[in-house]
This record gives sequence, C-alpha cells and structure tokens, in this order.
Amino acid sequence: MEDERSPIAEADTGAAKAPLRRLEPSLPARWYFDPEQYRRELDAVWLRSWLYVCRAEEVARPRDFAVFDVADQSVLLLRDLHGTLRAFHNVCRHRGSLLCAGARGRFTGGAIVCPYHGWTYSLEGELRGARHQLPAPDLRREDYPLYRVAVAEWGGFVFVNPSGDDAPPLLPAFDDDGAEELSHWSLERLSVGHRSVRVAECNWKVFWENFLECFHCPGVHPELSALVPAYGRGLLSDADDPAWTPPADGREAPGLAPGAVTWSEDGRTALPHFPELRESDRRRGQTFAVCRPGFFAVGHVDYVRAVRVLPRGPERTELVAEWLYAPEVLERPDFDAREAARFGERVVEQDARICEVNQRGLHARAFEAGVLVPQEYAVLGFHEWLRARLGDTDR
Repeated sequence: MEDERSPIAEADTGAAKAPLRRLEPSLPARWYFDPEQYRRELDAVWLRSWLYVCRAEEVARPRDFAVFDVADQSVLLLRDLHGTLRAFHNVCRHRGSLLCAGARGRFTGGAIVCPYHGWTYSLEGELRGARHQLPAPDLRREDYPLYRVAVAEWGGFVFVNPSGDDAPPLLPAFDDDGAEELSHWSLERLSVGHRSVRVAECNWKVFWENFLECFHCPGVHPELSALVPAYGRGLLSDADDPAWTPPADGREAPGLAPGAVTWSEDGRTALPHFPELRESDRRRGQTFAVCRPGFFAVGHVDYVRAVRVLPRGPERTELVAEWLYAPEVLERPDFDAREAARFGERVVEQDARICEVNQRGLHARAFEAGVLVPQEYAVLGFHEWLRARLGDTDR
C-alpha cells in the first residue's frame, strides 16, 4: 500500500523531507514530565550520544582541563602533555570521589590527583599510585585506569560521548549534510564573542519540537518572521508551500527578505562576510548543522551561532547560546559582541517562553497526546528518531 506520509530519512537523522499528507499523533503527554521516562531517555539517548561541551580554545594548552555536566554525569575534559584532547568520567577508581570539583583549571606536575586519598593518574588516565598508601601486592595499576569518555573535535567544537570506546564516529551523527555545509565558514578559526545561558522550564523534547517547526513563528517571532518570509507563513522553507514553484535557473529561492543579508535587528551588517562562502550560502541567509540531542549551529554571512542543549530534569532544559566571530572582528575596537547578539537572544528568549507555556499545558489530565499537522513533518522525524533510540518503534 502506498505510504500516505512524506518520506522519512534513515532513523539516525529522523529528518522528514516534505509536508505530511495526513495527520500524525504526537508523543504521549506523560513522556514530557514522567521521571521514569526521563531516566529512560538519559540512559538510551543522552548517555549514548555525541554531546557538545565547549570550544577547543577553552582547553587550549597541555594540562588545561574543564569539567562539564553531561546529562547526570560529570565529565573531565583535558589536554595531555602532548596536546591531545582526552575525556574521562570525573570519578576516582578508589572510592568514587570527584577528581576535580572546580569548573576549569590547569594540572600541575602533569598528573591528576584525587583530593580525597591521593590516588594519582597520568593525563592519559593511567593509575600511578598514592603517596601514603600501604603496600597492596594484589593491586595492579593497569586494572584501575580512569573510565574513558570518547572525545572528538569538529570545526573547533569539542564533543564527548559517554559510551567511551563503543562510541560511533561523530560526523554521521549530524542531520543530513549539515556538518559538510558549514565547512565553508572556517569554523576552527572562530572564537566565542558572546555567550548567554537560559534555563527553560520545559522538557528537552519540547525545545527540539519547537526548533523543528515554524508553524509557531508568525505568533511567537514577529521580528524573525519579517526577516525570513517563509517563517512568516508558518513554514520551514519556501519549498513547503504547495504553491511554490522552483526558480527557472534551478537555484533555491532566497531565504531572507529583500535587502537582508543576516540575522540582525535590521537584517544588515557592518561586519565582513566570511570569504569562503558560496553564493548559495549568501542567498540562503542561514545554514543549519544539527547534532541531536544536544547541539545545533547556524551559519550566517558574518557570524555563527551555536546552541548547546542540556537536560536538567524532566521539566527543565538549559540552553547555552554562543556567538562566534573571526579573530579580526573581535579585535575591532568598535565591535560590541553583546549588541550584535541582541537579535538572536530575543529569538532564544521567545522560544524559551513559549516552550514553558507548552510544558505547563501538557499536564492537563484530558490531554493524552497531540496531533501533528502537515508542516510539522520534521517533528515527526524527531519522534521517529527518538523511538528508534529507545527501541520503541511500535505505536
């Protein structure tokens, strides 16, 4: 029988490609606040995925370290004496103490020393011993290395995967060709000019569902809807409009309003454009790279915005947004990174507020599940991606 729904990409990306041809049920309401479901998702999704933690510049020198919360786990990221990035669970193999209680710093003497009983490890995670420990003939140092966490770098973004040696390669975790599309931005050269943190009182899935549709945009994002005309019609792209006709020259339609070149208060910029961008990158106005469940980046002609998504509880999600610029831009005396980020911060705040409104409504006893309409095809793709991760493909 012919599938009445639009085609869905393979389960690893979960990205649908066209508007739905029939209504689809959403996830059960309890999945957005039930503690047992939250724990299930941490175990099956978050602790088995590649998660963005920081820019490489934050641990730039040998012996630098930083500690990050990854779901409900503490991860220690460092550079060893050879400058290689390494990551470990932030726990001593002796009796489970945290190895590093501070957020960041620099190891002295090229070793990690547990603050509790002094078990000492090399920066490669090998146990060296403890200064005051009595002889223990049956203690084999090679049996007690630190627990490894997989680490990978892409364009200066550092990702970790708690699966350790079982982690798959990083790049296939990105949706579609997003990682390749942003290669024209010379990401490794960029530095964080501004960072904002917003804790939204909503489940992490509510945030992603909101991100994956623009049905909400006309009512929630008036400024963004004026800047991106398709968003103002409740669509993710012009091609979602049944009346849309592809341009005669085969090129995609411009993404931004006439005269606009970037996401800013007036759609304009006084900053230089990235020199390696293709003409299609400039016309489109925004290029997304998504690595679920915890990261997306958006390339514009003059800056890149990256967002780190962190679950903080069944009904709490932390959003860390970073604005990245070329070094020569950050060195300009007339450049105000905070002012340049104002438009993007407004969009993040608008999203956070409406996600909180959505979260509160999910508790209604009469509401067991919602329904997805045609332009919410990417939300359906997300649901299928999640169900595949959970091993819950039967509905």
